[in-house]
Order: sequence, then structure tokens, then C-alpha cells
Amino acid sequence: MPTLPDFRLETHFARWEFAARYHLTASDAQTVTMAELLALADEDGRERWESLALGYTETRGLPALREAIASTYTDAEADDILCFAGAEEGIYLAMRTLLEPSDHLVVLTPNYQAAETVPLSVAEVTGVALRPEDGWALDVDAIEQALRPNTRMVSVNFPNNPTGAVPTPEAWQRLVDLCAERGILLFSDEVYRGLELTRDPLPQATDLSGTALSLNVMSKAYGLPGLRIGWIACRDRTVLDRLERAKHYTTICNSAPSEVLALIALRARDQLLARNRGIIAANLPSFTEFFDRYSDLFEFAAPDGGCVAYPRYLGVDGVEAMCEALVEQAGVLLLPASIYRSALTGTPTDRFRVGVGRHNPGPALAAWADWLEHR
Repeated sequence: MPTLPDFRLETHFARWEFAARYHLTASDAQTVTMAELLALADEDGRERWESLALGYTETRGLPALREAIASTYTDAEADDILCFAGAEEGIYLAMRTLLEPSDHLVVLTPNYQAAETVPLSVAEVTGVALRPEDGWALDVDAIEQALRPNTRMVSVNFPNNPTGAVPTPEAWQRLVDLCAERGILLFSDEVYRGLELTRDPLPQATDLSGTALSLNVMSKAYGLPGLRIGWIACRDRTVLDRLERAKHYTTICNSAPSEVLALIALRARDQLLARNRGIIAANLPSFTEFFDRYSDLFEFAAPDGGCVAYPRYLGVDGVEAMCEALVEQAGVLLLPASIYRSALTGTPTDRFRVGVGRHNPGPALAAWADWLEHR
């Protein structure tokens, strides 16, 4: 198979994520300390943690963890869950395992790069763009027009990274029905679900369709990326059987400590998600005030869901130059539009990703404002 291209986001982060003074483009919600997480443990979770043996774990995931994950769905059971080392492994193995060279896939843009480049290494891929002039709305008609007789999968991500867009329930249901009627797998990246502020979360794909795949992870909405625990939920267990056999060639099994900590977190999920929504809600006025103050340079809209937004930069120097100079001169890290360029569709060249889910963005915004005033 073709060699995968450099992962632009991770290459950029390798240079700046831990070197920049202010990480203002984080894609995850504010994390908790080990002590804070263990304080949320019930009696069973505490006992599991204190008596944990550091041996191999089950490939599909700790049974109690899969039960806890299944409880976050309406119709899934523990046997409908397969755990992975983060969401990336799930994306990689699903695309490499479930697609053949003769297949065709439709993917939305802009997107998390792996959702595009991994399937491109296997099959034919058509992009359908979310457009800023349409409010990043899901265009089911455009997806339907992109389908072919050999379309095997449609891949989507909502709440969307980087735009924060969430489709209407009507459009979402129509897409689920379209895929089910055509016998097409719907691969739904739902890693930001639970961080919606102004609307109810969409029903998860696997609850709406017995063949759809729902991807989730502890990293984003829960703010626990250090655990490296993700999963795919699918009620077609033959699909999970294939993915399990593929996982034997990658991580084989997950970290035992991480599985127990993820179990503790999921049992306290209402508290964690409410906390993280509260952080976003508290932060958004600061971001709105900042972008309003410099309305000659920026256009900003709060995300429908998730903890990232995709503002527009209006400066004559261009967004790439602005982001580069800002991190080099003021230590404020953003992700410019080039990170989200696509080989499949045109994508905006005047946007950048900002994260709104971390505590205390004030110092970063102040450093950014000072840089704007004195550059």
C-alpha cells in the first residue's frame, strides 16, 4: 500500500505543542489530575485500581469497561464494543480493514487528516465540503450525489473538528437512513459528543443503525488523552471480529491501568462532562470579547459543539504568516488553515483553529492582544 504522508497536525505539534508558552489550539477539554480522577471512583473502581495486576489485558477491552461504554449508548451491549489505544488506532484499522482497493469512500472536509489520508492509501475517496458560507451545514444532497455503485463507506465527524459544527437532527437522520438504504457503512467520529452547549447531542450512529460504526475516545470530551483509550461501537459483530483480528497486529491489547482509570471516568461521566461544558461556557465570553475587539482582523462564531472553533483571519499578511509570527514572537500556538487542507476539495485558506476548552485562556489572549498592538 502507498506510504502515508506526514501527519501535518502532529508534525506541527512536535515542533510547538510543548515549546510554545500558550497552547491556545488544544483540541481536548481541560484534564484532571490522577488524584482528582481517583476521588471520583466508586468502591469497585477503587478496589480494581488498588489490586491491579500489570499483565496483558483482553484484546477487546476490560469487560467492565466495555459494559460502561455500552451504557453510554441506547441500544449497544458490551459485546458491541471494541477498545483501542486512542481514536487514531480505531480510524486506522477501520479504514485499512473494512475497505478494499475496489471500494469507494465519501469523507467530509475539512477534517482530522487521518480520516482522509488513511482511506486514500487503500481505496478511491471523494470529498464533500462543509462550507463556511452555509454555516458548515451537513449537505446530505451533496453526499448522495457523490455516492457510486461501489461506495462502501461514508465517514463523518460531528461535532466537527475543526469547525465545531453539528448538523440538524433532521439532516443527521437523513444521512443515517441514506447509508442504511444503500447498504453503505456509516463511520461516525463522535469524539466531541457531550460538549454541546446550546442543543442536545445528536443520537449516536450505532443507536440509529445496526451497521453504523460510532468512534469515541476518552481524550476529547472527557479531557483524558493521557489514558489512550478509545473504542468503536457497532452492532454488527462480524465487523468487530474483523477489527479485533486487525488489532492483533497493532497494540494487541490496551494498558491495564488506563482501562481501570477509563472505567472510573465513565462511571463519573456526568460529572466530568458537566465540568468540561462549564469550562467552555465560562471561556466563550472571553473569546467573543477578544475577537469583537479586533473585528477588523477576525470573524468568530462559537462552536455548536466540542471545544474547538475555526475563526476567520482578515489580515493582509494572511493566516499562515500570522500564526507563524504569533507563536515565534509571543509564544501563542494556533493551527493555521494549511493543517486542514485537503487533496479532495477546496478548503478555506483564511481560517485557524482555536481551542476553548482549557482553564484560564486569559493570559494567552492577553499575550495575543499585546502582540497585535505592538507588531
